[in-house]
Amino acid sequence: EESIRYTFASFISGEGHDVVTAGSYAEGIASIAASDFDLIISDIVLGGKTGIDLLREVRARDLVCPVVMVTGYPTMETAAEALRLGAFDYIPKPVEQEAVLRVTRLALAYKQVLDENIRYRGHLEAIFSSVEDGILTMDEGLRVLEMNDSAARICGISREAVGRELGASLRHCAEKYLGALKETVERREPVKIARFECHHATDLRILTLFTYPLTDRHGLFTGAALVVRDETRLATLEQDLKGRSRFHNLIGRSGQMRKIYSLIESLADVDTTVLVTGESGTGKELVAEALHHMGVRNNRPLVKVNCSVLSESLLESELFGHVKGAFTGAVSDRVGRFQKADGGTIFLDEIGDISPRVQSSLLRVLQEKEFERVGDSRPLRVDVRVIAATNKNLLERVRQGLFREDLYYRLKVVELPLPPLRERREDISLLVEHFLKQFNVKFHKDIQSLSADVELLFLNYHWPGNVRELKHALEHAWIVCGRDTITVDDLPGQFKAPEETGAVIAAASEGLDPQMILQALEKTAWNKAKAARLLGVDRKTLYRNMEKFNIKEMPE
Repeated sequence: EESIRYTFASFISGEGHDVVTAGSYAEGIASIAASDFDLIISDIVLGGKTGIDLLREVRARDLVCPVVMVTGYPTMETAAEALRLGAFDYIPKPVEQEAVLRVTRLALAYKQVLDENIRYRGHLEAIFSSVEDGILTMDEGLRVLEMNDSAARICGISREAVGRELGASLRHCAEKYLGALKETVERREPVKIARFECHHATDLRILTLFTYPLTDRHGLFTGAALVVRDETRLATLEQDLKGRSRFHNLIGRSGQMRKIYSLIESLADVDTTVLVTGESGTGKELVAEALHHMGVRNNRPLVKVNCSVLSESLLESELFGHVKGAFTGAVSDRVGRFQKADGGTIFLDEIGDISPRVQSSLLRVLQEKEFERVGDSRPLRVDVRVIAATNKNLLERVRQGLFREDLYYRLKVVELPLPPLRERREDISLLVEHFLKQFNVKFHKDIQSLSADVELLFLNYHWPGNVRELKHALEHAWIVCGRDTITVDDLPGQFKAPEETGAVIAAASEGLDPQMILQALEKTAWNKAKAARLLGVDRKTLYRNMEKFNIKEMPE
């Protein structure tokens, strides 16, 4: 009825609300389809349709909106049907302003509560579905009320578990799950079972589970929550780190190298600048390769630049490119290394040798992700991860005014220091074994081992050139060796000096390193006579040093 529509619109808009009116069921449905409403007020009689039909349509569309009926002839049947379908209230005719406004205020307050509940539930559901841990909630009888997708994956149960007792759905480790849950239900306290083995159908998993009591807003106990964390990968990683002897192309099982492996894994997917430091020959380029190939950019280019071999102008052109005519000899445009590395990684080796001008340009790339080609004023943007390396003390160069302080701290977001070979002597035998296999293939030989005096020399040598020097020394030996064992005669000159060789062996005889003793014993299956010969000492010296370092018999 037009007069009632006008009256309602006048009353409600006077309260500051926006009002849309419709003269028929069809108009009302069209308005509902076009907009979101906080309240719908409908006459019970709508020509060929009724307000009940409108209410059914609102519910069918899943609209969160209270509906108020207006009627001059309310009956028990109509009221019951309307309430069953979720009508909020009735307004009888004739319409009174205060009645309309009172119902409007109540309905809108109710709508506000509904919206708040929906938002709250939406947030909970987003958290519930996004976490990697499996989460299940249960009532006091351990019937599953809710579960997320992670719970289905980790626990090996389907969505059909909802509404059923958890024990009926579990196929693996039911005793662990139910025991913890029953304890929580009985004692109303959290329970944790850390790192237990769960044998799934196709694999073994390491799981940790937590159970917590659930209470309502009045503090009354209502059930329990189960959180299951799959720690298989972490446990495997920890196990690997304890005994891992190589990582990508890096080799070593010393504590220092295991820390390097762990740090590389932590940094691989973190898109930040990394400064790799260490003496020449320690493997800084291998670290850059590992960081790139383990990260999310591994399907994009890894571009390497040795900053120490190019002059300032050539390095600037190499890094950023140039346009035709930028300088004498620039006969065409050239794409720089940063452009070639777009989307990937650029490795700047010997970064400590770059000039102040190149330092300034590099700082701009790191800060703004853009640069200009030599001879061009148009900026180019790139998305590149920068890994830099140096064997110099950059902080000392900053103090000397040779390196920009702001660039130093920009590069050194994370520093990854590589230990020199003399600080990880326990890795020498592993490196020798690796190069032995490599050079046998390369030179088509079958050299099996190093002589005892060569091993002793290697273990005590100071290795100023680190792993690179070891590799080159062995390559030289492989070329000149005509037997199946490398001796001192096959080594480069620095190892053949009688005074140095004698000093090394004498030093070893006077005081053996415990790591050397252990390596010799392990190589000889703890045969002390053979170990003493391998170390170049007599058995009494070996026994004395074993006692000194508290080295016991071979462990079982």
